[in-house]
Amino acid sequence: MCLSACAAVGAVYTNPAPAGWIDADTGHRVVRISPWADSTSLYFHQSTYTPEGDKMIFDAPAGIACVDLRSLGHGPPKVEIIVTNASALAMAWKTRAVYFRRQGTLFAANVDTRAVREVFKGRAIAVNCDETVVVNTINVNDPPPTIPQPGPRQILPQRERMFGGRTNLSQEEAASAVKEDRLARRLTNQRCLAFVFTNLKTGQSVTNGHQYAWLNHLQFSPTDPNLLLYCHEGTWHEVDRIWTIRTDGTQQQLRHKRTMDMEIAGHEFWGHDGKTIWFDLQTPRSQEFWLAGLDIATGKETRYRLERDWWSVHYNVSRDGKLFAGDGGDHGQVAFAQDGMWINLFRPQPDGTIKRERLVDISKQNYYGGSGEPNVSITPDGKWVVFRANIHGKVQVYAAEIAKATASK
Repeated sequence: MCLSACAAVGAVYTNPAPAGWIDADTGHRVVRISPWADSTSLYFHQSTYTPEGDKMIFDAPAGIACVDLRSLGHGPPKVEIIVTNASALAMAWKTRAVYFRRQGTLFAANVDTRAVREVFKGRAIAVNCDETVVVNTINVNDPPPTIPQPGPRQILPQRERMFGGRTNLSQEEAASAVKEDRLARRLTNQRCLAFVFTNLKTGQSVTNGHQYAWLNHLQFSPTDPNLLLYCHEGTWHEVDRIWTIRTDGTQQQLRHKRTMDMEIAGHEFWGHDGKTIWFDLQTPRSQEFWLAGLDIATGKETRYRLERDWWSVHYNVSRDGKLFAGDGGDHGQVAFAQDGMWINLFRPQPDGTIKRERLVDISKQNYYGGSGEPNVSITPDGKWVVFRANIHGKVQVYAAEIAKATASK
């Protein structure tokens, strides 16, 4: 099966955004990766780079695009469409295959040859690290008797939960309470869901992990093919969110137990070595902020304390684990930051603290709707932070150079 790029793509999609600039406030260089407007990088926890680190995939209006990362900073980035009329599910961890779905079927395309193969007829949310298992979730109308249904849960209005009944809320605070009320409604009378794991070699499927929860953010370990990270979605300060389970249904485990009312643990993601789960931690919500990591072997947690204006909707970590990036947040987000709209770089220090460096001013970013959240990632060579942004109108994919610009550039 061959799904090649359209020769007229460059003529069809114009791009008024600047090709690059030096951020006046930070001194860091920014380059636009996307040749076409309305292009988006992948969600923050999805694998987006080849195992060798030389290429990155993203979604463009014409299909799945691939950029040669070695071209960044050396003229216009080298970008090509490798699959038309498709959007990427994820890049494989060990091979040069990008996975995508079309009409109920999972496919894989080689990023070099563009050869496409059919992988699985059926719904798949995630593919494991050795490409032998896919996972899906289903609603279960007749759960096993060993999974008793909890009674209806009473949750106070979020205006009261979040602000103690305070009446003089800002516009942003009131909007936040309304948003959380919508999420909380699903928690009051939970449905039973389960995982369906399908072995791609044998075609056999198993259903397990039944639980009365909204299952979301499914992410296989980048090193253990039989370990799945997932979350109990909903109002973060009302749920114990971060869980793992093995593909055979064993070792279903809550990975971070909240220790106080209104605590938040959210937007979890794997470290590249598969040893650590990183997440946003707030103790309690909107007051004290941490970038936290959990060692899955020992249960030990690492916490880096962040200032309010450093908080980000999403974080990510470099392949070597030495750098973190964050995509900031406007003053209506959970941190209610006054100066939080920056692409951030974080450097852990020997004394256990963390230093923040601002890379890009994104004060014109609209974080709401569509692809508004920048969803940062760090290139495998540790030289660039990639993000998507609508600061010039249409959503684009950009890269900020971690080294500061010099006059010779």
